[in-house]
Amino acid sequence: MDLEFNKNEDQLKQLCSQLKLKAAKVQQGGGEKKIAEQHEKGKLTARERISYLIDKDSEFLEVGLFAGEGMYAEQGGCPSGGVVAGLGFIKGRQCVIVANDATVKAGAWFPITAKKNLRAQEIALENRLPIVYLVDSAGVFLPMQDEIFPDKEHFGRQFRNNAKMSALGIVQIAAIMGSCVAGGAYLPIMSDEAMIVDKTGSIFLAGSYLVKAAIGEDIDNETLGGATTHCEISGVTDNKFPNDQACLDYIKSLFDKLGSATVAGFDRVRPAPPKEKADEIYGLLPADRAKPYDTLEIIKRLVDDSVFEEYKSLYGKTILCGFARVEGWAVGIVANQRKVVKTKKGEMQMGGVIYSDAADKAARFIMNCNQRKIPLIFLQDVSGFMVGSKAEHGGIIKDGAKMVNAMANSTVPKFTFIVGNSYGAGNYAMCGKAYDPRLIYAWPTAQIAVMSGNSAAKTLLQIRVSALKAKGKTITKEEESQLLQEITARYNEQLSPYYAAARLWVDGVIDPLQTRQVIAAGIAAANHAPIEKFNVGVIQT
Repeated sequence: MDLEFNKNEDQLKQLCSQLKLKAAKVQQGGGEKKIAEQHEKGKLTARERISYLIDKDSEFLEVGLFAGEGMYAEQGGCPSGGVVAGLGFIKGRQCVIVANDATVKAGAWFPITAKKNLRAQEIALENRLPIVYLVDSAGVFLPMQDEIFPDKEHFGRQFRNNAKMSALGIVQIAAIMGSCVAGGAYLPIMSDEAMIVDKTGSIFLAGSYLVKAAIGEDIDNETLGGATTHCEISGVTDNKFPNDQACLDYIKSLFDKLGSATVAGFDRVRPAPPKEKADEIYGLLPADRAKPYDTLEIIKRLVDDSVFEEYKSLYGKTILCGFARVEGWAVGIVANQRKVVKTKKGEMQMGGVIYSDAADKAARFIMNCNQRKIPLIFLQDVSGFMVGSKAEHGGIIKDGAKMVNAMANSTVPKFTFIVGNSYGAGNYAMCGKAYDPRLIYAWPTAQIAVMSGNSAAKTLLQIRVSALKAKGKTITKEEESQLLQEITARYNEQLSPYYAAARLWVDGVIDPLQTRQVIAAGIAAANHAPIEKFNVGVIQT
């Protein structure tokens, strides 16, 4: 391998190493002391509960691991949003699992917690998957109640989703394994079946202190809303269990008897690894994001047998479209080509930029995948659409709109991976978060923003300097340079994939070698939901 390859490899491996360290820290939740406190109470932690519940030797695909990362510093932080969520298998049945992490602020709900819970429910809804709630939460984090409680996508939306999922026949199982208070008490009781762990689980609309303050009644929490009360007196919960393990064993027994799910019918054959070495991705992706590279070489290291059947290979070359298999599943891939390409007319087109011909090709390919019932994979490394008089006169807006229309109305499941740049309208056209990908993950090399850090910083600097001049103030070259550095640093922080993951703009940050696993888990989930009829609507030609 050449020097450039080795340099690229070193950089990306360092980024992946940093990713593992960050993940390990977040997975500690509230820290060793808080974990020990859970164990002293005879309780498992959220992650231990999930590990015990899922099938041995199966993988748990976590969603929102970095939710809340770097947020809520004044409140002491909220690792992973105080809740663990993802896709797993119980008795061979794929499902969504949501577990409150009581080591983080006693499992209290922050704004990002609500958003993450809703994301988990969205995955269950879209894919018609059973969902398991492992409840252990002190309720809304009161100092931030105005950001959690009243709006459409706030705390209460999850109970609406409980009702909607029930009406759709989506299985919902809940276990009360700690506190479950106030409005949060409705979540397990709106599920199909609710279990409770004796002595550690409790559920009530108002705790003993509030009851005393409101109506003057003296009562302890166990008598008010413990396992014995709700299994023997109120009938609110269905069964009680002596410990976490027994409760989780019962959930396994329920899954063991679930009826078989209907399937969408996506095609799958025996999986095969890529023939090209997958770990060569580390060296193929340039350390300098401005440098071109051949995206086709990345694709060959992601797909089975490294076979990619390209669609319209001689036309619209700044987007690669084609058919392949990933872990046996048939997929259609739409990827930004990052190398400079030459058209038949001898013109040179910049890699990572969407031109009219590429948008036109992608739109047609997306429609074909819907016609053939083939899931779509989007690999983003996009700077945006081509600009300038030639592009405008050539109808770039019309062709871009055609691509967005086809992609937005697509009914086959879509999965998005942000490999590098994800800027401006390019993010939208390549199935960004706003366009309902079933799963969306970023590589450590990803950057997500309206425009690149360099371009944005220069634009913001011009605005700042103009504002100062309007006030009659002058600025020296040295001051201007310092201001540019400050603006660039602040903007670059927002470009980070971890910034996006903290806010759930993406479902997580992954090592590139995990991409095949995510695709396979995502399509397996999507195969549980029937596909709606595809109607692209009005398209300008």
